[in-house]
Amino acid sequence: MSKFKIVQKIEDCIGCGACVSICPSNWELKGSKARPKKTELDAIGCNQEAANVCPVQCIKVVKK
Repeated sequence: MSKFKIVQKIEDCIGCGACVSICPSNWELKGSKARPKKTELDAIGCNQEAANVCPVQCIKVVKK
């Protein structure tokens, strides 16, 4: 069972790619928006750092 979940307000994403630069193992640009490859996580990994660098703060990593 996963321990963390990524919650993203996709409508607020400006597609800057900061999260992709920080965490390419789980983030990718699709069109003009960044999206996580997986939203259910066993470990936070670089995803919290990706959330921290987001200029519009549309990414949150929450404990389940």
